[in-house]
Order: sequence, then C-alpha cells, then structure tokens
Amino acid sequence: MTRHMPTVSQSPRDPAFVQDPYSFYAEMHRTSPVFFWEDYGLWCVAGYDQVNALLRDRRLGRENRWGAPLNPVEGRGHLADFDRIESGSLLEREPPAHTRLRTLVNRAFVSRSVERLRPRIRQLAGELVDALPLGHAVDLLPAFATPIPLTVICELLGVPVERGTDLLNWSHAMCEMYVPHRSRETEARANQASAEFGAFLTDHIEAHRQNGAEDLLSALIAVRDTGEKLSDDELISTCVLLLNAGHEATVHQTGNAVKTILDQGDDPRRFFATPELAAATVEETLRYDAPLHMFTRYAYEPVDLGPVTLKPGEQVALLLGAANRDPAAFEAPHEFQPGRPDQKNVSFGAGLHFCIGAPLARLELQESLAVLFERLPDLTLDQPARYRDSFHFHGLESLKARRHPGDQNTA
Repeated sequence: MTRHMPTVSQSPRDPAFVQDPYSFYAEMHRTSPVFFWEDYGLWCVAGYDQVNALLRDRRLGRENRWGAPLNPVEGRGHLADFDRIESGSLLEREPPAHTRLRTLVNRAFVSRSVERLRPRIRQLAGELVDALPLGHAVDLLPAFATPIPLTVICELLGVPVERGTDLLNWSHAMCEMYVPHRSRETEARANQASAEFGAFLTDHIEAHRQNGAEDLLSALIAVRDTGEKLSDDELISTCVLLLNAGHEATVHQTGNAVKTILDQGDDPRRFFATPELAAATVEETLRYDAPLHMFTRYAYEPVDLGPVTLKPGEQVALLLGAANRDPAAFEAPHEFQPGRPDQKNVSFGAGLHFCIGAPLARLELQESLAVLFERLPDLTLDQPARYRDSFHFHGLESLKARRHPGDQNTA
C-alpha cells in the first residue's frame, strides 16, 4: 500500500550527475531518503540506517525467483550464455545454494589467508611505480590500478596472468549489463564475452586438473570431481565471479582513492605514515567515494519501506554511495577524514552477501596506495579526472598523472 509517492526523475547518464552523484544524494537525504526513481522504475533507499538494515534483512535477497537467470524468460534467448553463468553465481543465489558455494571459496579470502599476500602486493606495486615514465603523463588506471588486483586474483585462483587482456575485455563486457538503458548491442557483447569466458575456463580447468598445482582452482576442481558439492556450471560461474569481482571494483576504488588523496593537497605521505593510518585512510576512501553505488534486492515477502510496502517479486535499490554520505550517520559526511570515529561504510555491503573479497581488496588498497605515495609524494594530476558514464559503478575514465624528477626510483 502506497502512503506517499516521492517520485524523482534524474537521469543516471546526465553528465552533471555522472561527475557528482553526491549532490543528488544530499537532496534526497534532505527531502526523502526513500523515493521512487523514475529512470530506473525502482524504489530506492538512501539513508544509512535503512540501507544497512535492508542489506541484512532476510525478507530480501539477490535471487530472482520469478525470472532470469534462474527461470526462462521470453525474449532473452540472445542472453543464454550470460544467464547460464549468472545462474550459477553465488552473488545471485540465496541459501541453501549460496551457503554451499560461499563455503567452498570463503577460506581463501578470510583475513588470515590473504595476509600472506601482502609482500607480493607490495612487490608488484614497487615494480609498477619503477616502470612509470619520468616527467611524462601516464594513465594510472592501466599502468598501476589494474595490474595489481588482476595479477593477484589470477595467481590466487590459478589462471594465467598472460591472458589478462582477454579477462579484462570479457569482464568489462559482462559488467556493461548492469549499466542503465543498455542496448541490444551491449547485450550481444556481454553474451559473446560470457561464451568466450566460459569456453576458456572449460579448457583451462581440464588442463589444470593434471598439473597438481596448489591454488584455489585446483581445490574447486577437486570438489567438483567428487561429484558432491559443485556442478560444472557452478565451477565456471564461481571462477568468472571471482575473476571479475576480484579486480573490477578494486581498480575503480584505487583510481577514486588516488584522486581523493591528491585532491587533499600537501604531502600525501601523511595518510600512510603507519600501517594503522594506511588502513584508516583506505576505509575513508571507501566511504568517501565508493566504487559501487547501487545494489538491488528482491522482496520475498512484504517489506515496509515507509512510503511504500514492497510486494513479493518487486525490487528495491539500496544506494551504497548515498548511505556513506548520510548526514544522520556521519559527521561532516562530505569531508575526507581518515580515522573518523563514526567509520562504518557499507561499500562492501553487509549481511549474507557481504563482499567475500573485502579482506583482499583492503589489503591491495593499503599496500598499493602506500607504495605509490611513499615513492611518489610529488605525484600530480596532469588533467582533471573525470568519472565514466557507467552508473551504478562509479569509477574514472582515466587518471592521467605525472611523476617528477625528485621522486624516489627505488623502494
């Protein structure tokens, strides 16, 4: 039952919104933290407390029990390969399937397991800084932000890093499925990428079974081969999810964080003087300018949002980027304040679908940003950084920066 209809029209592709969604969020916080976003056809929630609660509310879930990818939908035949991969993804499933799939991969991503990767991440960051040209502008997204998470997730999973270009292309094409008002051409590219990604992994898994490697893929293959817990399709879907999620958001967040820190002026090393400061700085970059701004849920039973009660089968959009800037939850929410006492960002989600790779992403950000600014404290942007037209993802088109002769050449 609708009690009041706060309806908002705001194109997510409007250039002003793309460059600054936070002004829109601030207006919603003032007027109606729960509103119907006409351009999406969805009820949206912007307030921190409600977003945090709904992420944990088991009356809501990611699994679409009424349509694709779990059930056939007329007119989606051209997305068969994409839907096949999505249907086996733990991101799109609920218990008991989600519990089973997440349990299989969780051990590799808990904090004590990823901590051993810290020296490797620091080594990669140092090598990439050394390779940056002196006195010339370079785009830090492909030159620095991308190689670290891509290399780490490939090595962790057991996929050849030299196929990185293919993995990036497939991942980018699949992620375009989540951009609003996508075209039929975008859907065709995503489906083709899904087919190629799946074929590559099928061949790679078969070859990988024979090499006795000690990596996550070998562990998953062993489970699959017992015939007990993991089907072939689920194995492919799990690998695709880990490879895509293992780098996509971290690349965006690295770029956003570098821009944010350089925007503060003065010596950036002050944010990374100790490991504790580095961790606090990373948490604040996650809150201040998150890489994912919208996460949707389906209602499985009636859910009262205030202005409206969701019916089973209806979706709600939880605005993570807005929740992180809620003035009711954060003091001076539009100020960058590492170490703030009210740090509680929801950039990795919450509840059952809390990002499984959060410990690894935090570690990669802490080490890579610390190395970058320790080695290049005089780094400057060569041109203003602009965000890509890709909401609900939130990342930069490019990050052109310049290192200077006074910067250190070695770690």
